[in-house]
Amino acid sequence: MSGVGAMQRLAYAAPAFALAIVGIPVYVFLPKFYTDVVGVEIGVVGVLLLGVRIFDAVTDPLVGVISDGTHTRFGRRRPFILGASVPLAISIWVLFSPPELGPGAAALWLGVWTFALFLCWTLIVVPYESLGPEITFDYHERTSLLGLRDGMLVAGTLAASASPALIGWAFGLGDGPEGERARFFWMAALYTPLLVLLCAWCVISVPERPRSRSGPEPKRLDLRTIARNRPFVILLVSYTVSAIGSNLPATLILFYVQYVLRSDLAGLFLVLYLGTGILFLPAWIALSKRIGKKSAWISGMALNTGSFACVFFLGAGDASVYGVLVFLSGLGFGATVAIPSSMEADVIDYDELLSGQRREGRYLGIWSIARKLAAALGVGLALPILGALGYRPGVEQTPQVELALRTMYALVPSLCNGLALVIALYYPIDQGVHTRILEGIALRREGLEGTDPLAQPT
Repeated sequence: MSGVGAMQRLAYAAPAFALAIVGIPVYVFLPKFYTDVVGVEIGVVGVLLLGVRIFDAVTDPLVGVISDGTHTRFGRRRPFILGASVPLAISIWVLFSPPELGPGAAALWLGVWTFALFLCWTLIVVPYESLGPEITFDYHERTSLLGLRDGMLVAGTLAASASPALIGWAFGLGDGPEGERARFFWMAALYTPLLVLLCAWCVISVPERPRSRSGPEPKRLDLRTIARNRPFVILLVSYTVSAIGSNLPATLILFYVQYVLRSDLAGLFLVLYLGTGILFLPAWIALSKRIGKKSAWISGMALNTGSFACVFFLGAGDASVYGVLVFLSGLGFGATVAIPSSMEADVIDYDELLSGQRREGRYLGIWSIARKLAAALGVGLALPILGALGYRPGVEQTPQVELALRTMYALVPSLCNGLALVIALYYPIDQGVHTRILEGIALRREGLEGTDPLAQPT
């Protein structure tokens, strides 16, 4: 489906904007809301969010396998995208609007509805992201298409990050517990119908490619064959290590800005970082067409990490310096978001050459596990560590807590991204290799033997 029209691109990308409600609000705002307002102990929040990611380790690949094997007249992916949008909206509504509860009941409420939310989110996101690599096989066009989708995700994240402040301003809400509850209520009221409507638009407007296969249809995850896909393994490991680094700051930014910088501008810094990423995202897509996806991605990681490492050395009163470093780090952010998605589509093509199957669901399920576990490690490890060191909400923290915040917020992420950059150097697929992969797939579909361009000579 080369030459995808502008409206179809937009229809495919649009749900990512609303799905971003499960990003910053859940991983950044919700933990602090449930600890400081609802009354759940900080370590319990961390353990619950880590537990739901372990649960995802089963559901993500399972949904991928089921989606790959689904046979309906509406396709493999679209029934999931539309069907799970309503229960996801309900889960968001209930999780964001908890009643007055005691600590134990509040923890149970958070646990049950967080598990429900992420199960429904998986039922949408794995099929939704699996649809992307099927829309076009053009090496650069899919970067633009998936870049638009990921750009909408970043734009949605930016909107979600700004929503509490904007809602507070629009409704004249205070900073106390009642004001915080009202903010989350209105976020749910705005996002839940938008989510359902945008998913419906995508399903109506984006047709699915007829299924193609040149080998026996697998009935299980088939990790052995997937492990043979060396480009995917390299990409997955590099992306996961980098994601662990990038999700720690996302989890800790509210704590870091308040207790280390002694500033109340965390929302503004989030907007600056995400806004810079969106602004320069088209430039990274254009650069990837000139120097290749791999080189553009590595350059983005280097810029993002090199700037952010300096944040470790900041302290009280350094908010202006921090703002400059956030902007510089944001320059590379767009590359780290959009380009790996396009590279992932390329390694799925390589899998078809090896297996004779279009198995986007399996790959996106595994990819989703890595992304979610990376996000959960930020909450599941960082928050209990802060609790064990004596973190107490709303008061000046001890030097040990401040050092832990600076280390986990800046130093550990920089080391992770540096390691991810080194791993990414070994990624082998460029445009020429991808062209030969598609040629091999075409031969295999005709019953001929396709050549593996990455096979080691014997």
